[in-house]
Order: sequence, then structure tokens, then C-alpha cells
Amino acid sequence: MSIGNIMRTGVSGMLAQSNKLSTVADNIANADTVGFKRAETEFSSMIPQQLTGKYVSGGVTTTVRRHVSEQGTLINTTSITDLAVAGDGFFIVEDASGTRFLTRAGAFVPDKDGYLVNSAGFYLLGFDITDGTDPTLTANGFAGLERVRQSDMALDATPSTTGDLKFNLDANAAVVAAADLPSTNSATATYSFKTSLVAYDSLGGEVLVDVYYSKTADNTWEVAIYDQAEAAAGGPFPYASGPLATETLTFDPTNGQLDAASPTTLTFAVPGGETLTLDITGSTQYAADFNILAVNINGNAATGYELFKIGEDGVMYGTFPNGEKRSTYQIPLATVRSPDNLKLLPGDVFTPTDTSGDVLMGFANSDGFGAIISGAKEQSTVDLASELTAMIEAQRGYTANSKTFMTGAELMDVAVNLKR
Repeated sequence: MSIGNIMRTGVSGMLAQSNKLSTVADNIANADTVGFKRAETEFSSMIPQQLTGKYVSGGVTTTVRRHVSEQGTLINTTSITDLAVAGDGFFIVEDASGTRFLTRAGAFVPDKDGYLVNSAGFYLLGFDITDGTDPTLTANGFAGLERVRQSDMALDATPSTTGDLKFNLDANAAVVAAADLPSTNSATATYSFKTSLVAYDSLGGEVLVDVYYSKTADNTWEVAIYDQAEAAAGGPFPYASGPLATETLTFDPTNGQLDAASPTTLTFAVPGGETLTLDITGSTQYAADFNILAVNINGNAATGYELFKIGEDGVMYGTFPNGEKRSTYQIPLATVRSPDNLKLLPGDVFTPTDTSGDVLMGFANSDGFGAIISGAKEQSTVDLASELTAMIEAQRGYTANSKTFMTGAELMDVAVNLKR
């Protein structure tokens, strides 16, 4: 065989081992990098065409494979905005210029404007669902995504439109004369019980309404609703205008529940707002004190929200100053057919390649995607013990290949000096 082939083979071996040592060094340096996926150098032999009676040495080539699909260990943290994926899927992020990438590095914190950004400066993307509508998911694209906010101090006011009201009316209450019912709005109006409720108008202003419950006959009650702002100075009656709504409720004397003929909702127009429908299913008439069993009315003032929690399905919930909790964003996940063939870029973000396949989007905990774990980080998949072993192997392999090269060089010297 040619002495030159010996030297070329030794050089290819040294280059291959240096590549392996480079991946080992990179892995060790990123052993504590959140979401980092270890790299591995794989060797492949190069066999040249063999000539009769001679052996022609080839060499070795390397391919770097990154184990992107390997699951890292999850560690708990004290921050709600630290996110990890347990299973398949990547977070969708974008840089300051709006270019979008995939990542598993989920150590997010809010910036000065409340947007969630990770340690590499990439912004988390999701669907805004503050209006209560389901997000429109594009299976193979990023349409509709926007930067996710932990808090928002400029959220539009939401008028009240729905709610629940459950109460118990005392079956032993005295009957109110028809001429004195609250619905007459007379100065002498009387009632059995009264409560007040807070709703929100279209500008987020609080509107107080007075709700009167008056027994008109056995198992029969009148409910009259008034705008408290129109109550008389020494009032409450008479109000400046008539009732916002009046309903007659009837109860089944055998079980104290609303009977089949009774309305199960109270509907009225909130002054300055929209129509509010209160579901009163479950209200009762028992021989017990009047009591509000439950009340919940949607809507909020023109104030921002603060992050309350993030569910495993990626839905974020915000809490408002009035105590209301509402979904604000839904964080989707993305993947490709061959995650190990994604291209790694600085900041532990990935982009698709021809061999990885196109991006597929979905929601956590569905369609094969993993769960989003709030208050957790995915550790690097690097095992230091294995990397130190690989480093020693690469060092020895490099030294052995250098011996081959030096031996070839010595033989070359002998051949050159034959004429002397």
C-alpha cells in the first residue's frame, strides 16, 4: 500500500477523534443548560477501491447526531412561568425580529411589558383567548400566534352578560299585599327579602342593582330588580324609573324546588351595558332563613390581570382585582416527523430541515403531544460520567492515530533517503 495512504488514514482518524472531542466538550459545557439536547459523534468507515494484490487504506468520516427527541429530567421550581414539556413537543418562540423557532428551553420570565421571554431572549408564543373563543389552530403553520403576556394592565373592560344566582327563600315568610309589591314602585312598597348585586357596564363601570324577593302567595314569589342609582334619597322607594325586570317564581311544595312552570333565569339590561342573564336553577324555598347560596357574575372593570396558573393543556388563567379568574392564553406545541434531524441554532432553538419534515402543531395533552408542566424545567440530557468516558476514549484514539501518522512519516523519510 502507499505510504501516503497510511498518513492520510492517520489524519482522517485524528480529525474524527477531534470531532468527537468537540461534541464532548460542547456537551460538558452545557450540562446545566435548560433544555439542552446532547450531541454525539458517529463514525463511518471510508473504504476505497481495492487493487489486486494491494491493500489501500481508507479512513473514517463522522456525522454529528443530536438527540433532540430524548426526554430530559424535569426539576421543580418556584416560578409559575418556568415551563417544561413532559413528552413530545416544542414551545414556539420568536426572536426580537419576529423570526420563529422551536425550543425546549422553557425558563421564561416576564419582561418590562409583561411578555414571557426565556434566558436566551426568545419570546413565548400562544393564542389570545381573553374573549372566550376557542383558538383557530393551523396544523402546519404559525398563523394566529402572538407573544404571551403574564400580566396586562391595559385589558379592555368586559360587560356582564351571564351569571349564576342561587338562593333560599323562607317558606314561612308573610305574604305581601299586591298593592305594596316592589313592582308597583310606590313609596309604600314593601318586600320579604332584598339583596344587591354588582355587574359591569360596557366601559367597565360597576353597576349596583337591588333585587327584591316578595311572597305573593303560598309557593309563589315576585322578584323585582332595580337600578340602585335611581333609588329615592330617603328610599329606596320610589325609584326614578320602574324595575329593570320582574319575574314570578313558583315552587313545588313537596320538595321546595322550582316547579316545572317557573322561570329558571332572570334577564335584564344592565344600565349602560348589555343584557345580563342570571341562571337561578337550584334556588329553593325551605322553611329556613333567607340566604344567598351562590352568586357569580362575569365581566370586569378596565383593569389588568395577573397570572394565576398554567394548566397541563397549556391554558393560562389570569386573576382580576375583582377576584374573577379567566383564561387568557393557550400555549400550543409543535413537532416534526424526525426531531433528531432539526437544525440547532444559538439559544437552544431549532428550525426544520429537509430531513426533519414540516412543522406540525397541536395542543398539549392531545393528539400525541405531551403535557405542559408549570413550575418545572427540563434539565440537559448530558450525563457527565458518560461524557468524561467518551473524552478519554477520544483522547486515546487521537493519540493512536497520531502514532500511525508518525510511523508513516518515518517510513517516508526512509524511502526518501534511499538514494543517499
